[in-house]
Amino acid sequence: MNDTQHLYIVKRPTGHCEIVPSKQVGDDNPEIIEQWGPFTSEEEAIARRIGLIRAGKCQPQ
Repeated sequence: MNDTQHLYIVKRPTGHCEIVPSKQVGDDNPEIIEQWGPFTSEEEAIARRIGLIRAGKCQPQ
């Protein structure tokens, strides 16, 4: 059985991006503008979020 937790980066209407577990990501969530992932480690998700901020796709918090 695979219990690996996958992480996603989601963009909120405010322009901020958050790292959330896969169970919080759904197709019918109006609070999610864009999403990236899945990522298998928190370090990978953090590095990608930094890249998205630098690329102007997300606002820093």
